[in-house]
Amino acid sequence: MTHDHPVATERAVSRPFGRLLTAMVTPFTADGSLDLDGAVRLANHLVDEQGNDALVLNGTTGESPTTTDAEKECLIRAVVEAIGDRARVVAGVGTNDTRHTIELAAAAEKAGAHGLLVVTPYYNKPPQSGLVRHFTAVADATGLPIMLYDIPHRAGVPIATETLVRLAEHGRIVAVKDAKGDLTATSWVTSRTELAYYSGEDSLTLPALAVGCAGVVGTSTHFTGAQTLRMIEAYDAGDTGTALALHRRLLPLFTGIFRTQGTILVKAGLAAKGLPAGPVRPPLVDATEDEIAQLRTDCAAAGLELP
Repeated sequence: MTHDHPVATERAVSRPFGRLLTAMVTPFTADGSLDLDGAVRLANHLVDEQGNDALVLNGTTGESPTTTDAEKECLIRAVVEAIGDRARVVAGVGTNDTRHTIELAAAAEKAGAHGLLVVTPYYNKPPQSGLVRHFTAVADATGLPIMLYDIPHRAGVPIATETLVRLAEHGRIVAVKDAKGDLTATSWVTSRTELAYYSGEDSLTLPALAVGCAGVVGTSTHFTGAQTLRMIEAYDAGDTGTALALHRRLLPLFTGIFRTQGTILVKAGLAAKGLPAGPVRPPLVDATEDEIAQLRTDCAAAGLELP
């Protein structure tokens, strides 16, 4: 009897921002001021120790609702200078005001960002025609590649499949951070466009790879980055058994980091590890002792030590 063995092959997937991206928290000092030195230290750690191809700054995990436009620009400049050509910087510039988003995009480009993350306008719930106009206006106003951020449970409205297909025709709209949790919809878009899809939910990274996604924009990857990259590399190489084992091992932290708002637990975990983080800004609140204890339990279940 003979047995056929699968041959490992690299997947042909567009990856304009690499495979592993972390939505970096924004470190603050004890009094709540922007900690640029801490941001540089954390960025270097995420690139050098956790293997990130790119960092997303000024996203919701980076507390963008409570940082000023000036702080956002200073953060981009400091991190771009610090990591040099070792990784790329994708700047979150999305708001629910098209004019303000264009202003932030221009500032991010001037500060040296390599790409932009533009979230669906939130709360005012524009129709799909409004989304097309919004994203197209931003793309027309910048020279940088854009990653759309589809997160209906926060924004209040999804980017519909047909809207994504239409937006993919724009030369600077190249990727999607997908936090819709609908892999069927994702499959339709990836089969009809050249958009690079990045999982916006840590626990769906492996399933997303199976339907043609490029990688992940993660939150738990502040801690699981190196192992998550190994999972992606294993899947790419056709070693699905190793990829599945890593997915199952990391699942307690993929999900546990969101037991409360992700920024809160990431900052608590970083502080426990002696890495820059600082407090969160109101209306967020810092993690309780019970939440930190649970985070340690989740880390241990994922095979990671949290002091």
